[in-house]
Amino acid sequence: MVSSPHEAMHRIFQEHPDLFSRISEVLGVDFHPPTSVTILPTDVTETRPLERRLDTLLRLETEDDEPFLLAIEAQGKKDPNKHASWAYYASYLLNKYRLQPLLLVVCQDRATAEWAEEPAVFGPRPWPLLTLRPLVAGPHNMPVLTDPAEVRKDLGVATLSAITHGKNPDIGAILKAMTTVLQDTPDAVKNPIIEFISQGLGKLPAAALWRKLVAVDLSFYKSPLFEEVRDEARVEGRVEDILDVFEVRGIDVPEAVRERITSCDDPETLRQWHRRAIIAPSADDIFTDE
Repeated sequence: MVSSPHEAMHRIFQEHPDLFSRISEVLGVDFHPPTSVTILPTDVTETRPLERRLDTLLRLETEDDEPFLLAIEAQGKKDPNKHASWAYYASYLLNKYRLQPLLLVVCQDRATAEWAEEPAVFGPRPWPLLTLRPLVAGPHNMPVLTDPAEVRKDLGVATLSAITHGKNPDIGAILKAMTTVLQDTPDAVKNPIIEFISQGLGKLPAAALWRKLVAVDLSFYKSPLFEEVRDEARVEGRVEDILDVFEVRGIDVPEAVRERITSCDDPETLRQWHRRAIIAPSADDIFTDE
């Protein structure tokens, strides 16, 4: 599993290729729902040794409009060189496929999103040659969905919204609304969403919260990542149980004993210590016979 916010922000469009028509509605641009979506190669290399690759490239067809190309780029920070790269992509795709290109940039950082949204003008000031205007989805314009009823209306939009709002103060309510809805969602739909959000949150503090919510609210979900989280949760619970017993019994816990208990990551050992803590005359007596 690729654990990268960059990957999640564009790969969700590969998993849900009709997602763009709903995202464009959120962004206030009217595109007809696609009748056909084709995932295309992302290699836009023309000459060696310079290699260029888009993140995701889709061909969209609708009933009323001409087919067009949708290039999706996940952007993690401001990059003054990106505008030229995006302009190259647009020109290359138009020349190769003879279809009109559109660029959607997905950001997790508000400042980056607002930077990407600004039109980039190319050419001398007296006579600009072309203007690049990407569509941008980010925390500045994606909806904050904390109501399960709203999440249920469109899980694709809700997933991308949760990822883009990874730094939002309300991220706890956002993620809780997701797990509430996912509890009765079929596995084929639920499982990719769980992984996408986990990838999308990356190393943000919200990632740990998401793993705990999945472990508690979606206890039957299976994946190596979340099995590891459940083991960690069990260990934490055992440690708290031991210390709670000593507190209730009024037994002092020396720092060395506390450190040994809290640093243990073996559930079976902690289970034995917990049983001994109920009758041990002192805190360090739980280590008897070891």
